[in-house]
Amino acid sequence: MSEDNRFGNFLRDRRTRLDAAQLGYSMQRRRTPGLRREEVAMRACVSATWYTWLEQGRGGAPSTEVLERLAQALDLSAAEREHLFLLAQNRLPGVEYQSGICVSPQLQRVLDSMTMTPALVKTAEWQVVAWNRSAATLFVDYAALPPEQRNVMKMLFKDEAKKRLALPNWEAAARRLVANFRADITRTGASSHAQALIEELSSLSPTFCEMWQSQDVSHYGEGFKQLFIAEEGLIDLEYSTFTVEGKPGLSLVVFNPASDVDRDKLARLMARKSA
Repeated sequence: MSEDNRFGNFLRDRRTRLDAAQLGYSMQRRRTPGLRREEVAMRACVSATWYTWLEQGRGGAPSTEVLERLAQALDLSAAEREHLFLLAQNRLPGVEYQSGICVSPQLQRVLDSMTMTPALVKTAEWQVVAWNRSAATLFVDYAALPPEQRNVMKMLFKDEAKKRLALPNWEAAARRLVANFRADITRTGASSHAQALIEELSSLSPTFCEMWQSQDVSHYGEGFKQLFIAEEGLIDLEYSTFTVEGKPGLSLVVFNPASDVDRDKLARLMARKSA
């Protein structure tokens, strides 16, 4: 099996792994495992000759539409579909919006293990879907909010005057988050699903409306955040963002106190909340 034909090799391997009986094909006179080439071709709505050429590495570059049909015909998983596109076109397939994304118990335990490091998981629409005790102490008690109100953009623009006191550089931070929000919903295919939220935010805040019209785009990535807490004054934080593997709509955001002084301030806040 030649490594020069990785696309064809992958097609052939996944074809032989299919369960012909489970897919409703007769098992009589079937001497090879999986489906026959002509059966996969029929399922993918392509000619048997061309599909054979694809496996042999001489069928040319399949279109995106054909690759999607091949992925369905071969019953590929999300990871296998991505691999198919990378082999054929050297790029990932188009994004598919994932609704109702949930956080696994394992990921929640990762959050909970960071006892002195505020961390949360958000969707592309910046809906907070998981958090740890440090985040609830430093930012807001998410559990006390109705689920629909656990949205970073809503909280940022809902009570603008109050937020400007808590965020010394509110203007720059808000503009950056709007640019991040635009990039996230586009990257994950959530633009149309986020339209109602965009309209709500535009009605809620003229500032958001102005920032949204600017068309700025950026990634959240890594950076610096400063909060003003009445009991402790300013707290400086460094943050890093990580995509959750297998769930491109979810991001893990970790906030690390920037110094020992900031860590001590957070520790005192958490001690007061638990007292």
